[in-house]
Amino acid sequence: MSSLPRKIITGLSVLVLAYVTTGFVLGRSSDDKAFRALGVYSDVLAHVQHDYVDEPNMHQVTSGSLHGLLASLDPESSYLSPLEYADYKEKNSNKAKGEAGLALTRRGYIGVVSVLPDSPAQKAGMRSGDILEEIAGFTTDQMAIDQARLLLTGEPGTTVKLSVIRRGKAEPQAMEIVLGKLSAPKLVEDKLPGDTAYLRVPALESGMTKQLHDKLVDLDHEGVRKLVLDLRGCALGDISEGISTGQLFLASGTITTLKGQTVTSVPSTADASKVVWSYPMTVLIGNGTSGAAEIVASALADNHRAETVGDRSYGSASMQKLITLEDGSALILTVANYYTPGGKEIPQDGVAPTIEVRPTLDDLSTLSKNSTDNPNPGPSMDDPVIKKAIDVLQGSPVRKAA
Repeated sequence: MSSLPRKIITGLSVLVLAYVTTGFVLGRSSDDKAFRALGVYSDVLAHVQHDYVDEPNMHQVTSGSLHGLLASLDPESSYLSPLEYADYKEKNSNKAKGEAGLALTRRGYIGVVSVLPDSPAQKAGMRSGDILEEIAGFTTDQMAIDQARLLLTGEPGTTVKLSVIRRGKAEPQAMEIVLGKLSAPKLVEDKLPGDTAYLRVPALESGMTKQLHDKLVDLDHEGVRKLVLDLRGCALGDISEGISTGQLFLASGTITTLKGQTVTSVPSTADASKVVWSYPMTVLIGNGTSGAAEIVASALADNHRAETVGDRSYGSASMQKLITLEDGSALILTVANYYTPGGKEIPQDGVAPTIEVRPTLDDLSTLSKNSTDNPNPGPSMDDPVIKKAIDVLQGSPVRKAA
């Protein structure tokens, strides 16, 4: 069968399975709805098998359907066929230390949420918002995020070829990343007007809370009493590190809560004994703020500890479970999501800033040039988000976002 009919069948199966998924979600309290949805799917498969112009490859149809079913749930959930799962296990067992430094998501194809400063990906010219149409020759339209991550790891010096669709460009462009060993992310520190300290967190990897703790203690001893904490572009790291970072600033209240259909609700709370900074602060967020950084930002905002300035965060803070199946395939299934103290589901809603500031195209152009010239740029007074954060700390009147 030619590639076009195969794609048609696969696409049809994806649509049907998305319908089945919707039936399960909306009619979870009624088994009848679920069975009716499965009945429709069974009828469609029968018609495809018996009435389609050519005899279809039903294995391929079913596999495409399962990929579509999991993809319709959320970006992190995925189906791995027996062949894909075997490859996944093999690559996962390889403890290679070369990485790209990309935070990834999936919206149809694999996309880039943020790029780690001074990483191989940044040196290759990768940007937030890039769509990876192909990685190492493999199309990403049905690729699990974990598969993409593994394709972007390997021995240091390994070259990974990409086909990248960039904003404003009609055609994909070929790019290459030379994998390398990532250095431990380091805080970027600077001083702002009004005796205000600036700290940018590139990633909340293990050890970042300790870096923040020590630096905040130093700032206190130096007599600094105002802080701008920049979490823009911070999309990599562990949820536990985000929780412990939030505890550096919050004496009371909830930091986040983990909830799922089969997961017992797990709240994480503030601890007054761990607080090292009790002075005024603002937090900068944007579309590249994701995961653990969203937990920090929402905890400080919802507990009225700090204003969050900038744009809505990406929306990704959840827990996955690997489930193996009898035929050798596997599911990577999201089983719980993290919620803000205000009760909002982070993967669903993201974190809205308390004070919205959206840079203009001219602002972005200037900031992009500065970033290109310096892989670890400090704060720029051309940045309207930083300007607004300083105004807030200096007590200027501000209009809060709805």
